[in-house]
Amino acid sequence: MSSSQTKRPLSSAKTGPISGDIRVPGDKSISHRSLMFGGLAIGTTKVTGLLEGEDVLATADAMRKLGATVTRDDDGTWHVTGVGVGALREPDSVIDMGNAGTGIRLMAGIVATHPITTFFTGDASLCKRPMGRVADPLSEFGAQFITRDRGRPPMAVIGTDEAKPVTYTLPMASAQVKSAVMLAGLNTTGTTTVIEPKPSRDHTERMLRHFGVDVDVKVNDDGGRTVSLTGPVEMKAADIVVPTDPSSAAFPMVAALINPDSRVIIRDVCLNPLRTGLITTLIEMGGDITITNEREEAGETIGDLVVTGKNRLKGIVVPAERAPSMIDEYPVLAVAAAYADGETRMCDLEELRVKESDRLAAVAAGLEANGVIHRIEGDDLIVTGGVVPGGGMVETHLDHRIAMSFLVLGLGAEKPVSVDDANPIATSFPNFEKLMGDMGAKFALHS
Repeated sequence: MSSSQTKRPLSSAKTGPISGDIRVPGDKSISHRSLMFGGLAIGTTKVTGLLEGEDVLATADAMRKLGATVTRDDDGTWHVTGVGVGALREPDSVIDMGNAGTGIRLMAGIVATHPITTFFTGDASLCKRPMGRVADPLSEFGAQFITRDRGRPPMAVIGTDEAKPVTYTLPMASAQVKSAVMLAGLNTTGTTTVIEPKPSRDHTERMLRHFGVDVDVKVNDDGGRTVSLTGPVEMKAADIVVPTDPSSAAFPMVAALINPDSRVIIRDVCLNPLRTGLITTLIEMGGDITITNEREEAGETIGDLVVTGKNRLKGIVVPAERAPSMIDEYPVLAVAAAYADGETRMCDLEELRVKESDRLAAVAAGLEANGVIHRIEGDDLIVTGGVVPGGGMVETHLDHRIAMSFLVLGLGAEKPVSVDDANPIATSFPNFEKLMGDMGAKFALHS
């Protein structure tokens, strides 16, 4: 979303039971990768179920500028004809990644080992986000990076044609950094290795295998993982059916759980075990969630979720080791915690401080504005649940998940909850208001 776009304040009000049989948008992580990997493969990849949010559309445009052919049929099917690893062309203009943090970091990995110079920029939110976490390991391949102060975009990546294989130990669990290093390794002669202290999302590993790349994954004695691949590789086009996004499914799921007598079915959700932390947590809190029709599709587990509001949630301690599997869902988990009996402690949320906004601070401010008892201890967020007074205005900081989370908060609050700008929601969930409204959610423009 452009920072100059006129803000659109939106309010949500107490709704009562919601119901529906729905399909949320395609998974954002898998959508990004399907376009990138299709653009690096030989042949044409057909993609169905792609998330057509602003973040993913920015990645589609980026791949076009790098030489791939990316088209969309009227029925929503996408076709990506790739140029092959090593054959990307130098863009003739700046690549604008909008709000896409995943997009810009993974793209940096791709171009770092191609002998081209690429300029990246983004919206006001993205240009506040640190790129040093990918620039540092990618520089070890021989690429050069030019950024603003503190490693922020706009960013120039000067790729190398003499890439050296790298062994890199992640200082934190981060699928974005792991993926950036692996993607740089695709066009590097030799074995590139990433050692992660805690398992993070493994969509890159799974999808690379789907495109014919041999990826080796070993579980370390400490529970972390060592991931390696040997380049240069040749990727072969492979059709992708994008499952629906568990991070988007989180919003109707929590809305159903906090409104008694609700019943919602959410279809075709990605159930990758490294993405299901929120489902596990909500079930531990007493949420009535059932998984049905579980199956495999293009290397990913998918299934349908049946969610009802028949049980009142209770507070729990969410362990730190679960954070990588639900890092994007903590804002909406804080909303669920606001309605749970007792205290919910969410541990080790340091990573939230460097998302689209400082999400930890933004969540705390939103809870404060709406009368929810909470505190921050170090990197832990502790929420005391009960009746939610509501009535507050929440600053979104151009963050789509903050906007949607607090609109869900308002669906059970005593007074309406408002967000200062609903426009950022389009980055990941363009039909959020309509889909939720069709299930009974009450939204209104805030005057």
